[in-house]
Amino acid sequence: MFTDVYSVIFAEINIITVTILTATFVKTLFDQQKENALFGKWVPFKNIQPLFQKHENSFQISQLGVSELQKPIMQLKIGTGKKRILLWSQMHGNESTGTKALFDLFNCFSNCSEKEFQTILKECTLLFIPMLNPDGAEVYTRVNANNIDLNRDAVDRVAVESNLLRTVLEEFNPQFCFNLHDQRTIFGVEGTKNPATISFLAPSEEISRAITPGRIQTMNVIVAMNQLLQQIIPNCIGRYTDEFYPTATGDNFQKLGYNTILIESGHFPEDYYREFSREYTFYAILQGLFHIAINTEFESYETYFEIPNNEKMFFDVIHRNPTKKDVAYQYVDKIIENQMVSHLEKLEGEDLKNKAGHNEIVFFNKNN
Repeated sequence: MFTDVYSVIFAEINIITVTILTATFVKTLFDQQKENALFGKWVPFKNIQPLFQKHENSFQISQLGVSELQKPIMQLKIGTGKKRILLWSQMHGNESTGTKALFDLFNCFSNCSEKEFQTILKECTLLFIPMLNPDGAEVYTRVNANNIDLNRDAVDRVAVESNLLRTVLEEFNPQFCFNLHDQRTIFGVEGTKNPATISFLAPSEEISRAITPGRIQTMNVIVAMNQLLQQIIPNCIGRYTDEFYPTATGDNFQKLGYNTILIESGHFPEDYYREFSREYTFYAILQGLFHIAINTEFESYETYFEIPNNEKMFFDVIHRNPTKKDVAYQYVDKIIENQMVSHLEKLEGEDLKNKAGHNEIVFFNKNN
């Protein structure tokens, strides 16, 4: 089936066929359909607002509600299939890589006629919330306007944005959710010297981290996404900790029976604008949607645990000095006079023995 754009991998367990899009195919798509109006790490609502109009003929676009500061929260719906998939981004306002990748994907659905998109739209109904926290996005903060972390508000639901997401969840009743985040530059792939450019998680449902039927289905989709990415950025994919967080969104949605896939877009060498990780996030989402569309069973999951753990191993800059103590620095991003400004902040008391810098400066002793 579609052998020109797919590679087929046969899993020994349960004789399940995993169909993987080829690197050439997804790369060509991205190059053609990348939304060039979005760039960099700071993506406020005013940047995405003009883009909705171009998709009016392909998507059902409506305002889901408003934020604490009365900014619009928009949703886009497409597809006619029975498999319902809910995707949201920027519940943390300063984590915009997933938002950019979604608008790249919107261009594909609006402009492309390839069979894989026809298949996704025939088998699935997709509902997107590209920016859940526009107040936080405006000022580039993790929290909303009332200083609430939406990703830790799934139980109390103090924030209006948290209640909007829960309402959509219960009314739409998705089989799968994609929860899109960014992770810090500190994370690398265990057992390598590589940054964790993309990390995945099938959230736990309770403190024992039991492998439940819902987590198995979630892991199955992650396995397919990982197989594609390993062909493109081998050994740069990590597995986020599945420690149970009682108030976290993914953990609670998984517990409620909504299979939730966490994608953490991370660092790629010299990619501080998160444009390469945007591309790889796009690949992962597209592969995940296609995998869900063409399968009826999601049972093979064991290779999920072969994805190496995330490990805190990096700093942005390390000064190495043979006669003095090494010093680490981390970038801090702020919005100043309507511009994003990044500066290096010195970190005190860090043990750098087994750490690496994305950039390292070595000072030599003049006497040697």
